[in-house]
Amino acid sequence: QVRVVESGGGLVQAGGSLRLSCTASGRTVNTYGMGWFRQAPGKEREFVSAISSSGSSTYYADSVKGRFTISRDNAKNTVYLEMNNVKPEDTAVYYCAARRSTSAQVMSVMTGMNSYDYWGQGTQVTVSS
Repeated sequence: QVRVVESGGGLVQAGGSLRLSCTASGRTVNTYGMGWFRQAPGKEREFVSAISSSGSSTYYADSVKGRFTISRDNAKNTVYLEMNNVKPEDTAVYYCAARRSTSAQVMSVMTGMNSYDYWGQGTQVTVSS
């Protein structure tokens, strides 16, 4: 069983920065593709960013491209989401997810919630204007 735990959420002013961390425990998690999703109040959960198991491929939603950066440290089984120039519309619960399959770690797959096997409980990010 893989356990996914997010941390780093909090309150930040618009224009500020925040770094989220996601730690996955279990065997061979460094072969898993990892993704970040978010859900704002009253809205559906949406894709934010994803990274392949090697870290060589990264994907971003248009709404965060150029402001957020995803990275991973496989030695620490940890994925990061660096959030810069945050906006009030970034306010949401941010979820980290792990994809067990090592195949098809391409954008069309990595952006879909159904592609992931394990999910964390989420961490709240609130951006004040």
